[in-house]
Amino acid sequence: MSSPDVTAVNGLTKSGFSPLTAMILSARGMNDAAAVRKHLSCDIPLPDPYLMTDMDRAAGRVGLAMTRGEKIAVFGDYDVDGITATCLLTDFLRRLGADCVSYIPGRIEEGYGLNPLAIRQLHSQGVKLIVTVDCGITAIEEATLCRELGIDLVITDHHECKEQLPNAIAVVDPHRIDGGYPHKNLSGVGVAFKLASALAGDQEAVLQDYADMVCLGTVADVMPLIGENRVIVARGLESLRHTRRPGLAALMKECGCTPENVNATSIGYMLAPRINAAGRMEQIDLAIELFLTEDTSRAVFLARALCDLNRQRQQVESQIYEEAVAMLPGGQPPEAIVLADEGWHQGVVGIVASRMAEEYCCPTFLICLDGEHGKASSRSFGGFNLFSSLNSLSHLLESYGGHELAAGFTINRQNIGAFRQEICRMAAAFYTDEGPRTVLDVDCTVTPELLTLRGIDALNALEPCGNGCPKPVLMMRNLLIDRISMVASGRHMRLRFKDRNHIVNGIFFSSNPESASIEPGDLVDVAFQPQINEFRGDRSVQLHILDIRPSCGFECSPELGGYRRIADGTLTSEQAAHLLPDRATLGAIWRYLASAERAIREDPLCLCRKIVRWANRPLSLGQMLTCLDIFRDVGLLRYYRQQKHLHIELNTDASKADLNLSQTMQTLLQAKES
Repeated sequence: MSSPDVTAVNGLTKSGFSPLTAMILSARGMNDAAAVRKHLSCDIPLPDPYLMTDMDRAAGRVGLAMTRGEKIAVFGDYDVDGITATCLLTDFLRRLGADCVSYIPGRIEEGYGLNPLAIRQLHSQGVKLIVTVDCGITAIEEATLCRELGIDLVITDHHECKEQLPNAIAVVDPHRIDGGYPHKNLSGVGVAFKLASALAGDQEAVLQDYADMVCLGTVADVMPLIGENRVIVARGLESLRHTRRPGLAALMKECGCTPENVNATSIGYMLAPRINAAGRMEQIDLAIELFLTEDTSRAVFLARALCDLNRQRQQVESQIYEEAVAMLPGGQPPEAIVLADEGWHQGVVGIVASRMAEEYCCPTFLICLDGEHGKASSRSFGGFNLFSSLNSLSHLLESYGGHELAAGFTINRQNIGAFRQEICRMAAAFYTDEGPRTVLDVDCTVTPELLTLRGIDALNALEPCGNGCPKPVLMMRNLLIDRISMVASGRHMRLRFKDRNHIVNGIFFSSNPESASIEPGDLVDVAFQPQINEFRGDRSVQLHILDIRPSCGFECSPELGGYRRIADGTLTSEQAAHLLPDRATLGAIWRYLASAERAIREDPLCLCRKIVRWANRPLSLGQMLTCLDIFRDVGLLRYYRQQKHLHIELNTDASKADLNLSQTMQTLLQAKES
């Protein structure tokens, strides 16, 4: 967390930004008003599509196909980005009179991307040109098959490129190392939009017609909302508020996404999951028809069908999650999770992998087995680059693709053990001992006086918010929990805080007092997103709570300081000296643990902060964990880690113990003297 520069905040305020907005901008390092307005601008000119390598060849071949009356197939992917890209280019070409069909492979039967089965089927239908969208950059063998069958291939994609590119008529991808396109982070539908713009010769007209589709795919694929993407999403959100597509209007109504309130968040949490459900549950035609239909009654049917599919997906997801968690080994959390099962649904494991990566704070790979082969979905955590890692382990894989945050691969069953060992080794080398892997980025600390209706409304100057331009996350310190109540059948927690003469209300979704380790009367620091709660015409300030931690007046360092090196014997004398506890520290921690009325279940850093506040003395996370190990060594307690929490039980049968007999203590003493 950075502190806003007072001079810069004053300057930004004088330039028209609200004090709260100015503080956030300054905390993000944006102190010059002119530079800020340029960064937030949503009306910069879009670059010429022909700046993208091979765009001239791609547009030329598609134009030739239309002139000749050749049959064109738009070949896409089954996620929101791929679906919108497929529908955009298909609809655009048909409007120009092209003989055009769309094809999205079945996730389970065919898997991701171009495949021989699809190519031969399209060949039998008389297709002369295949244009890929949101896929194709790794289709080396498939490109060869197209040439053998006499089908021309144009590839448009936005995923990372390997060293060898497919032998196609054109390969359009902003990540090409020989490319000079200024915006590398376009979505798949963004690249399809650029191809349509090149064909039309009027980028503004194409954007006006298809901004809603490009916006949906860009946000759903978590592309950075900066530069060109920022313009596209801003225009797309405005288009969605007045959408002319019956399918989108029906879907928004069915899931409760009101046009006036649609934003990047509602796309990510409300619209995108329902569109994705079509591909995940093997009914992709429902989503394609939703975008292309002109029939209002049909649109209502399709929207309801997608919402039903999404509920089915949630049920399958819960089952896979429970099975995967049960397969995890006990004890210390793994450096990476690699699990496999024959019964998992290929369309859903990616969501479960994402959930587990967040909960266990490590990259997660879930493999759906079918005989001797498996298809995997993986999600990153904490900056671990999946694509680069899979590239390094390609000798163990049959195929792979994706990007640094999400990737997929196929693997032989016999190689799973070796892959697990190697990926855990790579993850262990990537993560350091300098702090916890799960960190919430807070913009700045504020006081209740700044949280006014006018101030929060003024934060709209930062919209559209998303990846690359996140919603503000603020913190208030030393709030007293005055009241806790559960809402929505006990799923969410509503809290009331007091700060001197102020009362502040907040909502903490998917949480309860036990999971948050809080109770009325606690003094806490709260991380939150400010929002306006509207109820029966009344507007009030509300905290959308992201995390709660105990307040403490002394230093509570999150550093592990070499703690993980105790077990492997590589501890340095300096690290040992830092971790070796004195009698006062051991006594303070033990007395806190002994004062607990029941078994302790806490986030490690949360527990450390509570001990610091209770004992009125500084403590680091590494020192606390070391003390717990010492107590465990001599039988004073039992503890284990599950997900993000430590479970600690004191041994009531244990008598006084000699802490010097602890193996951990002896290791520290020896390392300190070495």
